[in-house]
Amino acid sequence: MTAPVVDRWGDRFTEAERALLAPFVTDLDAPIFGLRNLPEVVKGALFSRYSRTDKSLRRILLDEFIQAPESGFAAIVGAVRDAQRAPGGEQIVAVRQAEAFYERVLIGYGDDSVAELGGAHVACEGVSNIAAKALEDSRIGISPLEKSTRYVVFNRKVEGRYRYLREPRIMESRHAVRYEAALDSLFDTYSTLLEPTIAAVRARTPRDEATSERAYNSATRAKACDLLRGLLPMATLTNVGLFGNGRAFEYLLTKLYAAPLDELGELAESMQLALDALIPSFVKRAKSERGRMQQEYLRGMRERISSVVRSQLSVAADSDVDRYYDDGQRTTDYGQVTLVDYDPDAEAKTVAAILYPHTDLPLDQVRALAERLSAEERLAIIRAYVGERGSRFHKPGRAFETPSYTFDLLADLGAYRDLQRHRILTQERQRYTVRHGYVTPPELMEYGLAAPYAGALERAAEACETIALDLPDQAQYVVPLAFRVRWRVTINLRAAYHLAELRSAPQGHPSYRQIAQAIYARIRAVHPTLAEGMHFVDLSDYALERLDAERRLDAKLGRAGREQS
Repeated sequence: MTAPVVDRWGDRFTEAERALLAPFVTDLDAPIFGLRNLPEVVKGALFSRYSRTDKSLRRILLDEFIQAPESGFAAIVGAVRDAQRAPGGEQIVAVRQAEAFYERVLIGYGDDSVAELGGAHVACEGVSNIAAKALEDSRIGISPLEKSTRYVVFNRKVEGRYRYLREPRIMESRHAVRYEAALDSLFDTYSTLLEPTIAAVRARTPRDEATSERAYNSATRAKACDLLRGLLPMATLTNVGLFGNGRAFEYLLTKLYAAPLDELGELAESMQLALDALIPSFVKRAKSERGRMQQEYLRGMRERISSVVRSQLSVAADSDVDRYYDDGQRTTDYGQVTLVDYDPDAEAKTVAAILYPHTDLPLDQVRALAERLSAEERLAIIRAYVGERGSRFHKPGRAFETPSYTFDLLADLGAYRDLQRHRILTQERQRYTVRHGYVTPPELMEYGLAAPYAGALERAAEACETIALDLPDQAQYVVPLAFRVRWRVTINLRAAYHLAELRSAPQGHPSYRQIAQAIYARIRAVHPTLAEGMHFVDLSDYALERLDAERRLDAKLGRAGREQS
């Protein structure tokens, strides 16, 4: 009989046991290793046991899973070890058979965080931009990636029809013809203007000898798509890829089930089916009695506040909306950024937070000390803390999470779609509407292409407001990305460094670059010492935002080619 191999942590595995473990771990001996070739539910159950035993993870995997007869794991082992057969149907059957066993393991751990131990990749294809924003609204636990309006042209037809959601309630109403006519007009205009816009961009920004044809063509095409994306309605179909943990997916499903739009409820049902095939134990509560009660709670909260607004605030709200509508119908101003709230004592509190981990004093005493320091002394501490930032990736520490700022933003939907993806902040938006007016890119006015652009938008606005009289929620699908939306953001200083420096970078769209620049300017105006370290906010304007990035890509492609040759 072969003698057991003893690793440095005291585990004794025979050669036969090592052979069983090998397909499922990246290393049999090292203290740092990864799991592989295991279904997500197995990984989650395995880690849940990990927290309540002094066994090593490899020992738990071997004793309580691989060699536990009731687990049904043998079928999974056979599917993985057979090199001639990919882990497919047989392994799925084995997972189904083992589900009850793993669920019993998980039930012993009442903490919801256990559901964060398993994750899944989910593709959501052919969903509207409204659905995409609902998917991307999750702040924690889910990472989304959406089809870009900059690199993908959206005028392709399928079976003679543009790819936008024919919203069922609208299509069953008296507004069906009006809805399709307005959206077809938007896509027709997008298609008609695409080549003239590309030609105009290239005529005004000719290629120089230092720029390759590939980089130039890519940058100018991206610029044209940026200029025309305002014509795309919220009904435009897109694709969103998601990676997330079970807990985050469960809450996302619950919110989608509770949403007022039919598309979102149907999306939740489809996602539930997909996730039930991947991490069923982690998402089942979304459709359980507990999940239904939570959905009712969310619906009730929305309906109660809507009722209050209708009964008590409608006159004032309508008056304010009319003012913005009158001022903003045809603007080239990409956004309005209003700093609504900030802490006037933020500097002293931030200095206290910087000092705190380096003392043995309670926080209130450290704050009192910071308040007694002179302005010059506080500035010296802040500068020492920030140090020499070599790039925007050198982020100040968590002391800069102490001050926070609340902004009211009014900007085109294209900018909102990009800025909404930031996670470390609190943001809530108002409904998608045409009542705040739309943005016309100044370049289209310069090129003489603004008239058809404006005509399509105004036809869409008229259709939207007519449909909204009967179907206010569904009318949001008609709103083009050029129209402005209002949302609020509360962000701490550390996250503001990240947002302002990232979103003001040269390759960014002008609409959100201007907002990032304005956020920086507002913070600098009230807290100049705290904003002093934001060295990488780019305040310049660029004719071809993507050109430098495309040149860098050329350099990378050249290096890769030389390394392969």
